[in-house]
Amino acid sequence: MTEEINLTIDGIPITTRAGTSVLDAALENAIYIPHLCHHPDLKPVGACRLCGVEIDGGRMTMSCLEPARAGIEVVTESPEIALVRRTAVELLIANHDMDCLACAAATDCELLRLSAHVSVQSERLERLKGLTELKPVDNSNPFFSFDPNKCVLCTICVRTCEEIQGVRALALINRGYETVIGTFGNKPFIESVCESCGECVVRCPVGALAPKRFQKPAREVQTTCTYCGVGCGLYLGVIGDRIVSARGDRERPSNHGQLCVKGRYGFKFINHPGRLTTPLIKRNGEFEEATWEEALDLVAEKFSQHKGDSFAALASAKCTNEENYLIQKLTRAAMGTNTVDHCARL
Repeated sequence: MTEEINLTIDGIPITTRAGTSVLDAALENAIYIPHLCHHPDLKPVGACRLCGVEIDGGRMTMSCLEPARAGIEVVTESPEIALVRRTAVELLIANHDMDCLACAAATDCELLRLSAHVSVQSERLERLKGLTELKPVDNSNPFFSFDPNKCVLCTICVRTCEEIQGVRALALINRGYETVIGTFGNKPFIESVCESCGECVVRCPVGALAPKRFQKPAREVQTTCTYCGVGCGLYLGVIGDRIVSARGDRERPSNHGQLCVKGRYGFKFINHPGRLTTPLIKRNGEFEEATWEEALDLVAEKFSQHKGDSFAALASAKCTNEENYLIQKLTRAAMGTNTVDHCARL
């Protein structure tokens, strides 16, 4: 059993697990410490320099890197801390793309939350703003876009691709003020080793990496992905009778919130106008709509004409275990053949 320790944050006594960082301990107890490069799925790096706190009256330290210890007193706000945070946030925002209304992260932007927390003033931003040339937006990937003008170099996308996916499609390129996030050789995403899983997109704290044609759902439905045998849990976002988004279920042990490109972006077939919604039977060379009873009777009739070696069955991972059992039972017991196979990706 993990040991629990007691500490104080802004005069509030809290209890947390030993080994937890000061930042995570605060967030677990609804105490907000500004941060931009931190994510619970990734190793802390302290790159943004925004989560500074004072411990036992000492000098400022990064709370994401500082382990919580029994009996310590943490102060999250002081004149010195406020100055450091405000300066860092203002430098980030000064040349940031401010078209927030058209940004996919408008309702969930960590940079907006930070600017409100540190009380950024517009007149100071005008003095800090430089004459920077806009960088081209990379729209080469069919599922998401990358706008380097909104990037804050938090490296969450780089670390996600390396630590979680193990692909290493992204890295920091150039040095100093010319530093950017990019692929090998700074080529478009479509020409890189990117697998389009979207894990970097869902973790981006701003709108630099954003899905194309994003719509915020009115409600979500918990379900299971049907693409393969892993059985990843996901939430489908719905507007009316249309599915507009998909996100991983972090509580599902099969995937812990992670999804592949099919699970995250392959849902458009559900609302496709060409999708069949009723059985079709070919009569006189033309397909005609039929009832399910007519279709099943026709299938049973055709099956009866192909028993033995002229029959074969291919099961699917999209079926349940019980359904796959029935398929092999039908093949062996009713059709009289052992020619049954299974494809995990069918």
